[in-house]
Amino acid sequence: MPRLVFMGSDAIALPALNWLTGAGRGVAEIVGVFTQPDRAVGRGQKIQPNEIKLWAQARGIPVYQPEKFGPTDEQQLAALKPDLTLVMAYGHILKQAVIATPSLGTLNLHTSILPKYRGASPIQTAVASGETETGVTLMRIVPELDAGPVADVERVPISPRDTALEIEAKLAEACVPLLARALPKIISSEQGFADQVGADATFCRKLHKHDGVLDFTSSAGVLAARINGLMPWPACTIDLDGQPVKVGLADALSDGGKIGEVLGTDAEGLLIGTGQGTLRVLKLQRAGGRMLPALEFLRGSPVAAGTEVVSKPMPALVGREPFPRLKS
Repeated sequence: MPRLVFMGSDAIALPALNWLTGAGRGVAEIVGVFTQPDRAVGRGQKIQPNEIKLWAQARGIPVYQPEKFGPTDEQQLAALKPDLTLVMAYGHILKQAVIATPSLGTLNLHTSILPKYRGASPIQTAVASGETETGVTLMRIVPELDAGPVADVERVPISPRDTALEIEAKLAEACVPLLARALPKIISSEQGFADQVGADATFCRKLHKHDGVLDFTSSAGVLAARINGLMPWPACTIDLDGQPVKVGLADALSDGGKIGEVLGTDAEGLLIGTGQGTLRVLKLQRAGGRMLPALEFLRGSPVAAGTEVVSKPMPALVGREPFPRLKS
């Protein structure tokens, strides 16, 4: 049976891993897992392993946690004698020597329909950009960012009220049929790979807290997509009566109103005028509170019609070239 090494650090990969050790266990044997070192998490900043490490330990699979992939780690990888490496949400850029170690190559599960949204935040950016569809791409890794040839894609629809969190869960599950369809063919050399059209590539970047702002001169559709795409993090925040309030879900209505003015409510949410149409805010959260349906929130914290909501310029999330690396 082919020997497979997995590299990843995020729970989004768990459905794929469960398939590889469950229904797909005859396809390849996972002989090692590389993941990020244990990190401090939560308010208490307690050092904890990630879910990928816990998953591997529970199954007796060797775990390797390099802070930076160096010569010793390359030797450990080579010692596992992998036929194939599968990568998803690892958090390390791999050197060519690492990519070339397995005889059948190094594959990546990337959460967009490449060549769209190469880079660090494809799920959030696809939703925030108003896409109606995204997907998972199975590709070969090459030194250039997310530019390798594509084996197959599993597509996932995006509805107007889907947040990035919900799409992430759907994409995690979409990895299973994709791997079931393509991985056996790759191992048997029956699966072809198609080069990406580089001219069609777009790039997304690592998100930052300052991305969670809204410009009400934009259309309601643009604003709703931005709110839903940046949920749960960094999340969009508005000032209501001088208090910062997190917006958890929104959609767009065609009727208009004064830009940045609270127009009142309807049966589902708070209505705010925009550059085109009306933004309907469906969920709100005050600092230190719970995310609530907007009407429930407003019963405890009323906002008068005519209240002005300040607009702030929204940083670009998508570019035609890779974004420079910035500190958080």
